Amino acid sequence: MKLTWLGHACFKLETKGYTIVIDPFEDGSVPGLKPVREEADLVLCTHEHGDHNARHLIRAKNPMASPVIITSISTWHDDQNGALRGADTIYIIDDGDCRVAHLGDLGCALEPEQMKQLTNLDAVMVPIGGHFTIDASQARALIDQLHPRVVLPMHYRGDGFGYDVIGTLDGYLKLCSDVIHYDGNSIEITGDMQPQTAVLQLP
Repeated sequence: MKLTWLGHACFKLETKGYTIVIDPFEDGSVPGLKPVREEADLVLCTHEHGDHNARHLIRAKNPMASPVIITSISTWHDDQNGALRGADTIYIIDDGDCRVAHLGDLGCALEPEQMKQLTNLDAVMVPIGGHFTIDASQARALIDQLHPRVVLPMHYRGDGFGYDVIGTLDGYLKLCSDVIHYDGNSIEITGDMQPQTAVLQLP
């Protein structure tokens, strides 16, 4: 399974000839990021904010049978049961060989049953920036409970991109001892990868 980070919380997932784009953002909605222009079989949006729900920007591929099983978990975008920012959806995507999860703009603690659903992950895409989502320390505590094989930090402020009010990648990486920096913005997820926090680079 190949995961490509397109910036902010947007990822492209490719497996067995099938492509999923998760959380495409509206043009200009995230400072410093290039517009998303992709082709996919399926678009998943974790919630209905403009920096996560630009389905119309993704071109549809020729239809094919889906090789994945998708499980959704209903959560909140804040720690007040959605009173501030509404709902959030976690997606678990399983192609039979790899099992990955995208946490969206998770802003709350997870229930025990939700935690059980997120065990045995080959990879997880987790927000770390705080303010709109869980912050670096909350994300690290969650990861320490879930024990995924690969952690992909997202929804943070980088060099020349992202919202001023959210934290930087360094705030999370200082809490990690297994960081691997990749030259590009893609990673191949396999069942035998060493445990790691994978840092991808936007082109």
